[in-house]
Order: sequence, then C-alpha cells, then structure tokens
Amino acid sequence: MGYSVGQVAGFAGVTVRTLHHYDDIGLLVPGERSHAGHRRYGDEDLDRLQQILFYRELGFPLDEVAALLDDPDADPRAHLRRQHELLTARIEKLQKMAAAVEHAMEARTMGINLTPEERFEVFGDKDPEQYAEEAEQRWGGTEAYAESQRRAARYTKDDWKRMQDEVRDWGERYDALMAAGDPPTSRAAMDLAEEHRQHICGWFYDCPYEMHLGLAEMYVADERFKAFYDSMRPGLAEHLRDAITANAARHTS
Repeated sequence: MGYSVGQVAGFAGVTVRTLHHYDDIGLLVPGERSHAGHRRYGDEDLDRLQQILFYRELGFPLDEVAALLDDPDADPRAHLRRQHELLTARIEKLQKMAAAVEHAMEARTMGINLTPEERFEVFGDKDPEQYAEEAEQRWGGTEAYAESQRRAARYTKDDWKRMQDEVRDWGERYDALMAAGDPPTSRAAMDLAEEHRQHICGWFYDCPYEMHLGLAEMYVADERFKAFYDSMRPGLAEHLRDAITANAARHTS
C-alpha cells in the first residue's frame, strides 16, 4: 500500500503540512489511497518528491517546479544533469556568500571602540572576539565583509544595545508564532522572515533574497548559528529556514 504521509515526511525531512500543500496544488499527488482514504506514496511519488526538493533547494518557485517536472519532453536524466549543474554553481555562490553568514551575527563585535568590560556588558557571556580572526581570514576580501566593517565602526554602545533589543523582540515574537502552531509558510512566519532580512540590510549589508536563502541554510548547518536560534526556541532555526525559503518564493515568483 505504499508509504503514509507521516513516513514520507520523515524520510524527506519536510512537514506533513507541506506534503498536504503539494497535494492540494497538484504538485505531488499520491498515487494511491488507503481504504480509509488516507494518502499512500509509492516509489514514483518519492522520486518526484526528490526532484521537487532539489529544485526548491535551488530556489525555484513551486509553479516553475511543476512546469519543469510536468514537461512531457523532459528526460529524468536531463533533470539530474540540470540539477547537478545548478548545484555546482550554487556551491560556488554560497562559498562567496559565506562572508555574510557568520559575520551577520559576529561582525557586530569588530571595530567597536569599547573597553573589554563594556563589550562583555553588551554581549553577555559570549566572547566578542571569539570568531573575529576566523571571519577576517575567511571572508576579509568580500564586499559584504567590508560593508559590515564600515558600518560596525560607526556604531556606538547604544547602537549595539538597540540592535540586540531588536533581535530579542523579534525572537520573542517568533517564539510566540511557533507556540501558536503557525507553519513556516504562514503569512505571519514569512513576515517575520522578511523582517529578519530587513534587519540584516539595515544593520550590516544589502541582503537580497538569494543571499538570504544561503544564510537560512547555514543557520541550520552551522552548529553555532543553530544553537543561537534554537536558544530562542527549540527548532526555531529550521522553522526560520523554511520561512525564509517561503518568503523568498513569494517575493521572487
């Protein structure tokens, strides 16, 4: 009878709600139903889901994914070749965008004319210089790093406190959103994801949607960033990544 929606969600690392949405819009309609009418997924459905997630990972909006997969002239092997080419290009771009990742949270500690005591007062028990040398070695030649440095050098102690207050307020509202059960694809979650992007633009550097998508993946992949967001609420890092993905899709589709 195939796999249940819960099993497939577990295999693929997506939510049951996402699979229901894909079914509702005709993107991934399970090939079978149980006697009770429950969705059952076969191997062909799993293959299609894999293709969907590949393209979504690459930033394709859902309507384009559907058009690509439903092209009657498309060869499944052609999809794989195309995805390999796109992934290779994305890896190269992500390596260049990496400057924006750790620096988005850590560069605030660079170039600030504060005493060590004041720095610890502002940032609590986190060592403000812990990643500064690493960030400079890895990303010192990028424009995002340079722009962050220029802005950070002008910020005062009160600026850093105000920034931290904004992050704390945003985190409390995101925590409340998750407590209410809102999915990452809800308007409220996407609005908070957009606010997150605007916060980066306002304080550090221009962060277009493509860059925001790269950051979102790093917030989950990098244990330091994951710990930061999950300290606001367990699971927030992954929820935010999915909300950023949905927000980018609605603004770029």
